[in-house]
Amino acid sequence: MLATPSVNPACPDPERQCRLAAQLAEMIPGAATIRVSLTDTSRAWPHPRAAIRDEGGKTLEVSRTTATVAARWILRVWPEADWTRPHTFDIQRAALTGSEVAAGRSR
Repeated sequence: MLATPSVNPACPDPERQCRLAAQLAEMIPGAATIRVSLTDTSRAWPHPRAAIRDEGGKTLEVSRTTATVAARWILRVWPEADWTRPHTFDIQRAALTGSEVAAGRSR
């Protein structure tokens, strides 16, 4: 059976950044920012990587699976961002910084 294209986007709610922030705050208690990149130094190919910090800037230790899931969720919410360089997701503000898209400039 052939797949038919959906008329509705996968996440039609315009508040998806806020929902993402709430989900990540629940999944990683104490997290304030998540720095996401595709440059994991232990891999030879692009791989989602996340560095999670608390309000004081201290790195929080989480499992590799949790860090990868958090990075993938953030990547999926902002697919148009330039992921050739790292970005930081601020959980409190539900905002991504470090990209042309996050700054409100078009490419």
